[in-house]
Amino acid sequence: MNHIKHFIIAVFIVAWPFLAMAVDSSETKQVKNQTSDQKATGKADVQQKGEEVKTPTPADKTSKDILVYKPPLRGSPAGRVGGGTRGATERESFSLMVLTPDHIGLTIQEQPCLYWFISKPILHPVELTVIERNVVNPLLEKVIKCPERGGIQGFCLADYGVRLRRNVQYKWFVTIVTDPEHRSKDILAGGMISLVDAPPSLHSKLKEAISSKAPYIYAEEGLWYDALRALSGMIDKSPGDAELRNQRAALLEQVGLVEPAEFEKNL
Repeated sequence: MNHIKHFIIAVFIVAWPFLAMAVDSSETKQVKNQTSDQKATGKADVQQKGEEVKTPTPADKTSKDILVYKPPLRGSPAGRVGGGTRGATERESFSLMVLTPDHIGLTIQEQPCLYWFISKPILHPVELTVIERNVVNPLLEKVIKCPERGGIQGFCLADYGVRLRRNVQYKWFVTIVTDPEHRSKDILAGGMISLVDAPPSLHSKLKEAISSKAPYIYAEEGLWYDALRALSGMIDKSPGDAELRNQRAALLEQVGLVEPAEFEKNL
């Protein structure tokens, strides 16, 4: 039945640019509407108070430093597809998301770790797939056990002996196999990743900073996967640290991953 699953992925690859255009159009319209509302509100407040209205920023909400992700300045298609799903009953419903930005996420690691989110435990097997863009045969195709609990999950390419090639775009998918005999019923979410050269100043910044600042530096340099991996590694070592989880939630919110962020804050 794998040929059916490969066919579904092939359809996603062909349709990806059109899905990207739809996402970009919707988000652009939403941003324009929000901007218009903010301008109108700001003008009204200035007239009433005679002072400039300051838009709240994450830093205004807490005394702690907030991770700020700066997307790379390069034109790229949307890099996140799929998402939540709702079953026939409340008991069957769950959300599936890959933790990527809505553009191609960057890494300087040949064997990065990739993260995804599921809102609740499931009984179905999970299939991990990494495939070079415009190539049919996967670089990685592995079935793993279903997660025992909801929340953020992760896997590292080093565990499977897989390496990325520099400046090549890859698509990766997390697939819930609800019926192995009917792969057309698969539930799938996917993102994009590309291995790039490290920015010239990165190593000196990391050397001069304390280790806990690594996620901030990676995020500032536009290295999404490295920032998320560094922060998640800190959380793995201190799972009860609420501040670290709030930082990860703030990072996820910046790329529109609201549900995983809220899940983190409520742990």
